[in-house]
Amino acid sequence: MTALPSHTEKKLGLVIDLDTCVGCHACVVACKGWNDQAYGAPLSDQDPYGADPTGSFLNRVHSYEVTPASGPAQLVHFPKSCLHCEDAPCVTVCPTGASYKRAEDGIVLVNEDACIGCGLCAWACPYGAREMDAAAGVMKKCTLCVDRIYNEALPEEDRQPACVRTCPAGARHFGDLGDPDSEVSQLVAARGGVDLMPEQGTKPVNKYLPPRPRDEVPEFDVLAPYLEPVATEPQGFLGWLDRTLDRI
Repeated sequence: MTALPSHTEKKLGLVIDLDTCVGCHACVVACKGWNDQAYGAPLSDQDPYGADPTGSFLNRVHSYEVTPASGPAQLVHFPKSCLHCEDAPCVTVCPTGASYKRAEDGIVLVNEDACIGCGLCAWACPYGAREMDAAAGVMKKCTLCVDRIYNEALPEEDRQPACVRTCPAGARHFGDLGDPDSEVSQLVAARGGVDLMPEQGTKPVNKYLPPRPRDEVPEFDVLAPYLEPVATEPQGFLGWLDRTLDRI
């Protein structure tokens, strides 16, 4: 009898360690630089050096000031891009089929030739991970650098998303989250990796590793604060952050 494979569905994605992200934005710069050159049409910017610049970024880092139970206010740095959800609402609502999820690896992409720029996918995404390119008039998003990860012309160590390859703190990890034996799956299991806002029911492939208790990582204790609630009834991302950190 032929043995069944350990997993049948490939789910490529990112694991992001909130314990070690220092908010340096190297991943943002690397993403912008790579996709300006390789995405097809460059990611546009409007008035980039003016008083009110805007532009398209497929990866962003948000920093939140929080108040620990003791000590001064601290920052939590939270990188965010498309989470390549298993039940991606952006795919469901797209009227032209421009947004789609690849069967072979689970990556969610946009066929720009079919995109009409209606913005329904951005409206449906609970994570705010879609970017309307004002110059091109189409929606753009993280591709997990699909043009890098399968590119055999690149050295094997470079066949990773640009953000992962660039992160100086080693806070970003890439691999097959559909394989329980993969390094990323083992990391999620060991560190208690979590979904972003699981109540949305989208089943994101990307996972986040919460900050560890101070007594476990004394050298990083400034990066692992105990946080007080940020609101009486926190909702959305901040609610998820509160609930997640409250468990450690």
